[in-house]
Amino acid sequence: MPGVLLFLPFLLIRFGLLAAKNRQALPRAAHFAPMQGREKIAYAVYQLATLGILLALCAGRIQTGSTGTWYGGLTVYLLGLVLCAVSVLHFAAPDQDGLNTQGIYRLSRNPMYLGYFVCFLGMALLTRSWVLLALVLVFQGSAHWIILAEERWCQETFGEAYRQYRGRVRRYL
Repeated sequence: MPGVLLFLPFLLIRFGLLAAKNRQALPRAAHFAPMQGREKIAYAVYQLATLGILLALCAGRIQTGSTGTWYGGLTVYLLGLVLCAVSVLHFAAPDQDGLNTQGIYRLSRNPMYLGYFVCFLGMALLTRSWVLLALVLVFQGSAHWIILAEERWCQETFGEAYRQYRGRVRRYL
């Protein structure tokens, strides 16, 4: 089976589920905070890594079988999809000020990025692609810089409410 088929449920959750839940949330989800310094490089790397992940999936094939890698990959992939879906649903319902602090956002300030990483890691395991795994790691490393920019933007936008939220909830887990 073509590896790119793994990307379709991710896209349906990321954009389709979000649009179905709250169409106004789509522009918020597509918004990237203003980047400064090395964050601009990280943003470019993030976009290139995302493209690389898609291309690697187009070139790869899902490696089925009874190996632990396949079952482990399927478990990780499905967990990532569930985490993405839950994150998207809660992202679509911010408080009246536009800040997401409820649902899964009570456990992690960035569950959507965490979901992407887990989902992409599952894709790498299912395709048994070292290239895809390397791209996923580059993606996640660059995502961290984007998260730092988003946190700065949230602090500037939401002020004390975000500072208190940041003090209660971890960045990832």
